Amino acid sequence: MKSKLKQAGILPWVILAIALGIAAGFVFPDWLSRIFVTFNDLFSQFLSFSIPLIIVGLIVPAIADLGRGAGKWLGITAALAYGSSLFAGFLTFLAAKAIYPSIISADDGFTVSDENEALTGYISDITIPPVFGVMTALVLAFVIGIGLSLAPRGVIRKGFVEFREIITSLISKVIVPLLPLHIFGIFLNLTSTGNIGPIIAAVAKIVVFVLVLEVIILGTQYGVAGAIAKKNPFKAFATMLPAYFTALGTSSSAATIPVSLRQTLKNGVSRTVASFVVPLCATIHLAGSMSKIIAFAMAIIVMNGLSVSTSALVGFVFMLGIIMIAAPGVPGGAIMASVGLLASMLGFDDASLGLMIATYIALDSFGTATNVTGDGAIAMVIDKMAKGDAIEATENVEGFHDKAEFDAETYMKSVS
Repeated sequence: MKSKLKQAGILPWVILAIALGIAAGFVFPDWLSRIFVTFNDLFSQFLSFSIPLIIVGLIVPAIADLGRGAGKWLGITAALAYGSSLFAGFLTFLAAKAIYPSIISADDGFTVSDENEALTGYISDITIPPVFGVMTALVLAFVIGIGLSLAPRGVIRKGFVEFREIITSLISKVIVPLLPLHIFGIFLNLTSTGNIGPIIAAVAKIVVFVLVLEVIILGTQYGVAGAIAKKNPFKAFATMLPAYFTALGTSSSAATIPVSLRQTLKNGVSRTVASFVVPLCATIHLAGSMSKIIAFAMAIIVMNGLSVSTSALVGFVFMLGIIMIAAPGVPGGAIMASVGLLASMLGFDDASLGLMIATYIALDSFGTATNVTGDGAIAMVIDKMAKGDAIEATENVEGFHDKAEFDAETYMKSVS
Protein backbone atom coordinates (compact mmCIF):
# COMPACT_ATOMS: atom_id res chain seq x y z
CA MET A 1 0.00 0.00 0.00
CA LYS A 2 2.81 2.36 0.92
CA SER A 3 4.63 1.67 -2.36
CA LYS A 4 1.45 2.35 -4.35
CA LEU A 5 1.03 5.73 -2.63
CA LYS A 6 4.65 6.56 -3.37
CA GLN A 7 4.20 5.66 -7.05
CA ALA A 8 1.08 7.83 -7.24
CA GLY A 9 3.18 10.88 -6.37
CA ILE A 10 1.93 14.10 -4.84
CA LEU A 11 -1.40 14.32 -6.71
CA PRO A 12 -3.52 12.22 -4.29
CA TRP A 13 -2.11 14.13 -1.34
CA VAL A 14 -3.00 17.46 -2.96
CA ILE A 15 -6.54 16.29 -3.70
CA LEU A 16 -6.85 15.02 -0.13
CA ALA A 17 -5.48 18.31 1.22
CA ILE A 18 -8.04 20.30 -0.79
CA ALA A 19 -10.94 18.11 0.37
CA LEU A 20 -9.84 18.13 4.02
CA GLY A 21 -9.14 21.88 3.91
CA ILE A 22 -12.66 22.58 2.67
CA ALA A 23 -14.21 20.24 5.28
CA ALA A 24 -12.09 21.62 8.12
CA GLY A 25 -12.99 25.18 7.18
CA PHE A 26 -16.59 24.49 8.21
CA VAL A 27 -15.82 22.89 11.59
CA PHE A 28 -12.43 24.10 12.90
CA PRO A 29 -12.52 26.85 15.53
CA ASP A 30 -10.48 29.96 14.75
CA TRP A 31 -7.74 29.13 17.25
CA LEU A 32 -7.07 25.78 15.54
CA SER A 33 -7.28 27.22 12.03
CA ARG A 34 -4.75 29.89 12.94
CA ILE A 35 -2.14 27.18 13.66
CA PHE A 36 -2.23 26.13 10.00
CA VAL A 37 -2.33 29.76 8.88
CA THR A 38 0.83 30.31 10.93
CA PHE A 39 2.52 27.43 9.11
CA ASN A 40 1.46 28.94 5.79
CA ASP A 41 2.95 32.30 6.76
CA LEU A 42 6.31 30.69 7.61
CA PHE A 43 6.26 28.42 4.55
CA SER A 44 5.53 31.40 2.29
CA GLN A 45 8.51 33.24 3.75
CA PHE A 46 10.74 30.23 3.09
CA LEU A 47 9.36 29.91 -0.43
CA SER A 48 10.07 33.59 -1.14
CA PHE A 49 13.62 33.04 0.08
CA SER A 50 14.05 29.96 -2.12
CA ILE A 51 12.65 31.37 -5.39
CA PRO A 52 15.74 33.38 -6.48
CA LEU A 53 17.96 30.41 -5.61
CA ILE A 54 15.72 28.10 -7.67
CA ILE A 55 15.96 30.45 -10.65
CA VAL A 56 19.76 30.67 -10.53
CA GLY A 57 20.19 26.96 -9.77
CA LEU A 58 18.08 25.82 -12.70
CA ILE A 59 18.67 28.42 -15.41
CA VAL A 60 22.47 28.78 -15.21
CA PRO A 61 23.34 25.12 -16.00
CA ALA A 62 20.47 24.89 -18.51
CA ILE A 63 21.84 27.81 -20.55
CA ALA A 64 25.40 26.52 -20.15
CA ASP A 65 24.34 23.10 -21.51
CA LEU A 66 22.45 24.58 -24.45
CA GLY A 67 25.40 26.72 -25.44
CA ARG A 68 28.06 24.05 -25.41
CA GLY A 69 29.62 22.90 -28.64
CA ALA A 70 27.39 19.85 -28.73
CA GLY A 71 26.27 20.32 -32.28
CA LYS A 72 23.66 22.35 -34.09
CA TRP A 73 20.84 19.86 -33.51
CA LEU A 74 20.79 20.51 -29.79
CA GLY A 75 20.19 24.21 -30.48
CA ILE A 76 17.61 23.48 -33.19
CA THR A 77 15.68 21.07 -30.96
CA ALA A 78 15.76 23.54 -28.07
CA ALA A 79 14.56 26.32 -30.37
CA LEU A 80 11.66 24.17 -31.61
CA ALA A 81 10.74 23.27 -28.02
CA TYR A 82 10.82 26.94 -27.02
CA GLY A 83 8.79 27.94 -30.08
CA SER A 84 6.21 25.23 -29.38
CA SER A 85 5.91 26.40 -25.77
CA LEU A 86 5.52 30.02 -26.90
CA PHE A 87 2.77 29.00 -29.32
CA ALA A 88 0.93 27.20 -26.51
CA GLY A 89 1.45 30.17 -24.21
CA PHE A 90 0.22 32.86 -26.59
CA LEU A 91 -2.69 30.72 -27.79
CA THR A 92 -3.79 30.33 -24.17
CA PHE A 93 -3.25 34.03 -23.48
CA LEU A 94 -5.34 35.15 -26.46
CA ALA A 95 -8.07 32.57 -25.84
CA ALA A 96 -8.29 33.57 -22.18
CA LYS A 97 -8.53 37.26 -23.09
CA ALA A 98 -11.39 36.47 -25.45
CA ILE A 99 -13.33 33.89 -23.41
CA TYR A 100 -12.75 34.62 -19.71
CA PRO A 101 -14.86 37.83 -19.57
CA SER A 102 -17.91 35.76 -20.51
CA ILE A 103 -17.37 32.91 -18.02
CA ILE A 104 -15.64 34.48 -14.99
CA SER A 105 -15.34 37.95 -13.50
CA ALA A 106 -14.33 39.87 -10.39
CA ASP A 107 -18.05 40.00 -9.49
CA ASP A 108 -17.89 36.28 -8.65
CA GLY A 109 -16.87 37.37 -5.14
CA PHE A 110 -13.50 35.65 -5.30
CA THR A 111 -10.74 37.38 -3.35
CA VAL A 112 -7.98 35.24 -1.91
CA SER A 113 -6.29 38.13 -0.15
CA ASP A 114 -9.13 39.84 1.73
CA GLU A 115 -7.29 40.96 4.83
CA ASN A 116 -10.52 41.98 6.58
CA GLU A 117 -11.94 38.42 6.47
CA ALA A 118 -8.97 36.07 6.22
CA LEU A 119 -7.56 34.52 9.37
CA THR A 120 -4.12 35.62 10.57
CA GLY A 121 -1.35 33.49 12.03
CA TYR A 122 0.09 33.62 15.53
CA ILE A 123 3.51 34.69 14.25
CA SER A 124 3.64 37.69 11.97
CA ASP A 125 6.94 39.40 12.76
CA ILE A 126 9.32 36.78 11.32
CA THR A 127 10.65 37.54 7.86
CA ILE A 128 13.16 35.62 5.74
CA PRO A 129 14.38 38.09 3.12
CA PRO A 130 15.78 36.53 -0.08
CA VAL A 131 19.45 36.92 -0.89
CA PHE A 132 18.46 38.95 -3.98
CA GLY A 133 15.31 39.75 -5.92
CA VAL A 134 13.69 37.67 -8.65
CA MET A 135 14.65 39.94 -11.55
CA THR A 136 18.21 40.15 -10.21
CA ALA A 137 18.25 36.34 -10.13
CA LEU A 138 17.04 36.14 -13.74
CA VAL A 139 19.63 38.60 -15.06
CA LEU A 140 22.38 36.97 -12.99
CA ALA A 141 21.39 33.52 -14.31
CA PHE A 142 21.50 34.71 -17.94
CA VAL A 143 24.87 36.44 -17.52
CA ILE A 144 26.55 33.50 -15.80
CA GLY A 145 24.84 30.87 -18.00
CA ILE A 146 25.85 32.56 -21.26
CA GLY A 147 29.36 33.09 -19.90
CA LEU A 148 29.72 29.42 -19.00
CA SER A 149 28.41 28.37 -22.41
CA LEU A 150 31.27 30.28 -24.06
CA ALA A 151 33.99 29.16 -21.66
CA PRO A 152 35.70 25.76 -21.54
CA ARG A 153 34.11 23.30 -19.17
CA GLY A 154 35.65 23.69 -15.74
CA VAL A 155 35.17 23.84 -12.01
CA ILE A 156 32.65 26.74 -12.08
CA ARG A 157 30.28 24.90 -14.39
CA LYS A 158 30.65 21.77 -12.27
CA GLY A 159 29.82 23.83 -9.22
CA PHE A 160 26.58 25.08 -10.78
CA VAL A 161 25.67 21.54 -11.87
CA GLU A 162 26.09 20.45 -8.25
CA PHE A 163 24.11 23.50 -7.11
CA ARG A 164 21.34 22.38 -9.47
CA GLU A 165 21.28 19.05 -7.65
CA ILE A 166 20.91 20.90 -4.35
CA ILE A 167 18.02 22.96 -5.72
CA THR A 168 16.34 19.90 -7.25
CA SER A 169 16.61 18.13 -3.89
CA LEU A 170 15.23 21.24 -2.15
CA ILE A 171 12.18 21.14 -4.43
CA SER A 172 11.60 17.39 -4.39
CA LYS A 173 12.47 16.63 -0.75
CA VAL A 174 11.45 19.77 1.14
CA ILE A 175 9.10 22.09 -0.77
CA VAL A 176 6.96 19.54 -2.62
CA PRO A 177 6.37 17.25 0.43
CA LEU A 178 5.21 20.29 2.42
CA LEU A 179 2.89 21.56 -0.33
CA PRO A 180 -0.14 19.43 0.70
CA LEU A 181 -0.05 20.95 4.19
CA HIS A 182 0.33 24.42 2.67
CA ILE A 183 -2.60 23.78 0.31
CA PHE A 184 -4.67 22.43 3.22
CA GLY A 185 -4.14 25.72 5.07
CA ILE A 186 -5.04 27.79 2.02
CA PHE A 187 -8.35 26.01 1.41
CA LEU A 188 -9.08 25.99 5.13
CA ASN A 189 -8.71 29.78 5.16
CA LEU A 190 -10.72 30.24 1.97
CA THR A 191 -13.57 28.11 3.32
CA SER A 192 -13.65 29.91 6.65
CA THR A 193 -14.03 33.25 4.82
CA GLY A 194 -16.82 31.93 2.58
CA ASN A 195 -14.85 32.21 -0.68
CA ILE A 196 -14.62 28.52 -1.57
CA GLY A 197 -17.91 28.31 -3.52
CA PRO A 198 -16.98 30.81 -6.25
CA ILE A 199 -13.52 29.25 -6.49
CA ILE A 200 -14.81 25.73 -7.18
CA ALA A 201 -17.28 27.01 -9.77
CA ALA A 202 -14.63 29.08 -11.54
CA VAL A 203 -11.99 26.32 -11.47
CA ALA A 204 -14.43 23.85 -13.04
CA LYS A 205 -14.93 26.21 -16.00
CA ILE A 206 -11.18 26.77 -16.36
CA VAL A 207 -10.46 23.03 -16.31
CA VAL A 208 -12.73 22.52 -19.32
CA PHE A 209 -11.09 25.53 -21.02
CA VAL A 210 -7.59 24.07 -20.47
CA LEU A 211 -8.50 20.58 -21.71
CA VAL A 212 -10.01 21.94 -24.93
CA LEU A 213 -6.93 24.12 -25.49
CA GLU A 214 -4.58 21.16 -25.08
CA VAL A 215 -6.45 19.28 -27.82
CA ILE A 216 -6.01 22.31 -30.09
CA ILE A 217 -2.30 22.57 -29.18
CA LEU A 218 -1.64 18.91 -30.02
CA GLY A 219 -3.68 19.15 -33.21
CA THR A 220 -1.64 22.13 -34.36
CA GLN A 221 1.68 20.49 -33.45
CA TYR A 222 0.89 17.36 -35.45
CA GLY A 223 -0.65 19.34 -38.31
CA VAL A 224 2.60 21.29 -38.73
CA ALA A 225 4.80 18.23 -38.17
CA GLY A 226 2.77 16.18 -40.66
CA ALA A 227 3.06 18.92 -43.29
CA ILE A 228 6.84 19.18 -42.85
CA ALA A 229 7.51 15.44 -42.62
CA LYS A 230 4.89 14.67 -45.29
CA LYS A 231 3.07 12.20 -43.04
CA ASN A 232 -0.56 11.78 -42.08
CA PRO A 233 -0.92 13.91 -38.89
CA PHE A 234 -3.99 12.00 -37.66
CA LYS A 235 -2.22 8.65 -37.98
CA ALA A 236 0.94 10.04 -36.34
CA PHE A 237 -1.07 11.45 -33.44
CA ALA A 238 -2.99 8.20 -33.01
CA THR A 239 0.31 6.31 -32.87
CA MET A 240 1.45 8.52 -29.96
CA LEU A 241 -1.73 7.95 -27.89
CA PRO A 242 -0.15 5.18 -25.76
CA ALA A 243 2.42 7.75 -24.60
CA TYR A 244 -0.40 10.21 -23.82
CA PHE A 245 -2.29 7.72 -21.66
CA THR A 246 0.91 6.50 -19.98
CA ALA A 247 1.70 10.08 -18.99
CA LEU A 248 -1.84 10.48 -17.63
CA GLY A 249 -1.12 7.59 -15.28
CA THR A 250 2.45 8.45 -14.29
CA SER A 251 2.33 12.30 -14.33
CA SER A 252 6.03 12.04 -15.25
CA SER A 253 7.70 12.87 -18.55
CA ALA A 254 10.81 10.90 -17.60
CA ALA A 255 8.82 7.78 -16.65
CA THR A 256 7.00 7.95 -19.99
CA ILE A 257 10.18 8.11 -22.10
CA PRO A 258 10.25 4.36 -22.93
CA VAL A 259 6.70 4.47 -24.33
CA SER A 260 7.28 7.82 -26.07
CA LEU A 261 10.42 6.44 -27.68
CA ARG A 262 8.70 3.26 -28.86
CA GLN A 263 5.77 5.14 -30.40
CA THR A 264 8.06 7.73 -32.02
CA LEU A 265 9.95 4.91 -33.71
CA LYS A 266 6.61 3.52 -34.95
CA ASN A 267 5.99 6.90 -36.58
CA GLY A 268 8.98 6.25 -38.81
CA VAL A 269 11.47 8.47 -36.99
CA SER A 270 15.02 7.13 -37.21
CA ARG A 271 16.41 5.44 -34.10
CA THR A 272 19.25 7.96 -33.81
CA VAL A 273 16.96 10.99 -33.93
CA ALA A 274 14.38 9.42 -31.61
CA SER A 275 16.99 8.51 -28.98
CA PHE A 276 18.25 12.10 -29.08
CA VAL A 277 15.03 14.13 -29.31
CA VAL A 278 12.63 12.21 -27.05
CA PRO A 279 14.75 12.20 -23.86
CA LEU A 280 15.84 15.80 -24.49
CA CYS A 281 12.31 17.10 -25.11
CA ALA A 282 11.04 15.22 -22.05
CA THR A 283 13.10 17.76 -20.12
CA ILE A 284 12.81 21.00 -22.11
CA HIS A 285 9.48 20.81 -24.01
CA LEU A 286 6.62 21.76 -21.65
CA ALA A 287 3.97 23.27 -23.92
CA GLY A 288 1.10 21.69 -21.96
CA SER A 289 2.48 22.85 -18.63
CA MET A 290 2.95 26.37 -19.97
CA SER A 291 -0.65 26.48 -21.20
CA LYS A 292 -1.94 25.40 -17.79
CA ILE A 293 0.08 27.98 -15.88
CA ILE A 294 -1.01 30.84 -18.13
CA ALA A 295 -4.67 29.73 -18.10
CA PHE A 296 -4.88 29.72 -14.31
CA ALA A 297 -2.76 32.85 -13.96
CA MET A 298 -5.10 34.74 -16.28
CA ALA A 299 -8.08 33.45 -14.29
CA ILE A 300 -6.66 34.72 -11.01
CA ILE A 301 -5.94 38.10 -12.61
CA VAL A 302 -9.56 38.39 -13.79
CA MET A 303 -11.17 37.12 -10.58
CA ASN A 304 -8.99 39.25 -8.33
CA GLY A 305 -9.39 42.31 -10.51
CA LEU A 306 -5.61 42.72 -10.75
CA SER A 307 -4.32 45.47 -13.01
CA VAL A 308 -1.77 43.78 -15.28
CA SER A 309 -0.91 45.41 -18.61
CA THR A 310 -0.87 43.48 -21.87
CA SER A 311 2.85 44.25 -22.30
CA ALA A 312 3.55 42.74 -18.87
CA LEU A 313 1.62 39.60 -19.80
CA VAL A 314 3.45 39.29 -23.12
CA GLY A 315 6.78 39.62 -21.33
CA PHE A 316 5.62 37.03 -18.81
CA VAL A 317 4.88 34.53 -21.59
CA PHE A 318 8.35 34.95 -23.13
CA MET A 319 10.08 34.60 -19.76
CA LEU A 320 7.92 31.64 -18.75
CA GLY A 321 9.02 29.81 -21.90
CA ILE A 322 12.63 30.09 -20.75
CA ILE A 323 11.71 28.98 -17.23
CA MET A 324 9.96 25.92 -18.67
CA ILE A 325 13.15 24.85 -20.45
CA ALA A 326 15.02 25.04 -17.14
CA ALA A 327 12.29 23.46 -14.96
CA PRO A 328 13.44 20.33 -13.13
CA GLY A 329 12.00 16.90 -13.87
CA VAL A 330 10.38 16.49 -10.45
CA PRO A 331 6.66 16.57 -9.55
CA GLY A 332 5.56 20.18 -9.36
CA GLY A 333 8.90 21.35 -10.75
CA ALA A 334 7.42 23.52 -13.50
CA ILE A 335 5.09 25.50 -11.23
CA MET A 336 7.75 25.85 -8.52
CA ALA A 337 10.19 27.26 -11.08
CA SER A 338 7.59 29.76 -12.29
CA VAL A 339 6.32 31.17 -8.98
CA GLY A 340 9.02 33.81 -9.00
CA LEU A 341 7.72 35.23 -12.28
CA LEU A 342 4.13 35.05 -11.07
CA ALA A 343 5.03 37.12 -8.02
CA SER A 344 7.43 39.61 -9.60
CA MET A 345 5.84 40.17 -13.02
CA LEU A 346 2.14 39.64 -12.27
CA GLY A 347 2.01 40.74 -8.63
CA PHE A 348 0.57 37.51 -7.20
CA ASP A 349 0.43 37.31 -3.39
CA ASP A 350 1.05 34.18 -1.29
CA ALA A 351 -2.58 33.02 -1.38
CA SER A 352 -2.75 33.40 -5.17
CA LEU A 353 0.52 31.48 -5.56
CA GLY A 354 -0.78 28.73 -3.30
CA LEU A 355 -3.95 28.42 -5.38
CA MET A 356 -1.85 28.32 -8.57
CA ILE A 357 0.25 25.50 -7.15
CA ALA A 358 -2.81 23.52 -6.02
CA THR A 359 -4.67 23.78 -9.33
CA TYR A 360 -1.53 23.07 -11.35
CA ILE A 361 -0.71 19.88 -9.47
CA ALA A 362 -4.34 18.74 -9.55
CA LEU A 363 -4.15 18.82 -13.38
CA ASP A 364 -0.49 17.85 -13.65
CA SER A 365 -1.07 14.59 -15.52
CA PHE A 366 -2.96 16.31 -18.36
CA GLY A 367 -0.18 18.85 -18.87
CA THR A 368 2.45 16.11 -18.80
CA ALA A 369 0.48 14.05 -21.33
CA THR A 370 0.37 17.04 -23.68
CA ASN A 371 4.09 17.64 -23.19
CA VAL A 372 5.24 14.12 -24.05
CA THR A 373 2.80 13.65 -26.93
CA GLY A 374 4.08 16.87 -28.49
CA ASP A 375 7.63 15.49 -28.25
CA GLY A 376 6.72 13.03 -30.99
CA ALA A 377 5.80 15.91 -33.32
CA ILE A 378 9.13 17.64 -32.72
CA ALA A 379 10.94 14.36 -33.38
CA MET A 380 9.18 14.07 -36.77
CA VAL A 381 10.34 17.58 -37.73
CA ILE A 382 13.94 16.99 -36.61
CA ASP A 383 14.03 13.64 -38.43
CA LYS A 384 12.98 15.34 -41.68
CA MET A 385 15.54 18.15 -41.22
CA ALA A 386 18.39 15.83 -40.20
CA LYS A 387 18.29 13.36 -43.09
CA GLY A 388 21.89 12.43 -43.84
CA ASP A 389 23.26 14.37 -40.85
CA ALA A 390 24.68 12.51 -37.87
CA ILE A 391 23.36 13.21 -34.38
CA GLU A 392 25.30 11.98 -31.36
CA ALA A 393 22.53 11.48 -28.82
CA THR A 394 24.42 10.58 -25.67
CA GLU A 395 27.04 13.33 -26.01
CA ASN A 396 24.71 16.12 -27.00
CA VAL A 397 22.25 15.71 -24.14
CA GLU A 398 24.74 14.93 -21.40
CA GLY A 399 23.81 18.01 -19.40
CA PHE A 400 20.13 17.15 -19.56
CA HIS A 401 20.85 13.58 -18.45
CA ASP A 402 22.17 15.13 -15.22
CA LYS A 403 18.99 17.15 -14.83
CA ALA A 404 16.35 14.55 -15.63
CA GLU A 405 18.34 11.52 -14.43
CA PHE A 406 17.93 9.39 -17.52
CA ASP A 407 20.26 7.62 -19.90
CA ALA A 408 19.43 7.32 -23.60
CA GLU A 409 20.94 3.84 -23.96
CA THR A 410 18.88 2.49 -21.05
CA TYR A 411 15.67 3.67 -22.65
CA MET A 412 16.70 2.38 -26.06
CA LYS A 413 17.21 -1.08 -24.55
CA SER A 414 13.80 -0.92 -22.90
CA VAL A 415 12.05 -0.54 -26.25
CA SER A 416 14.23 -2.88 -28.30
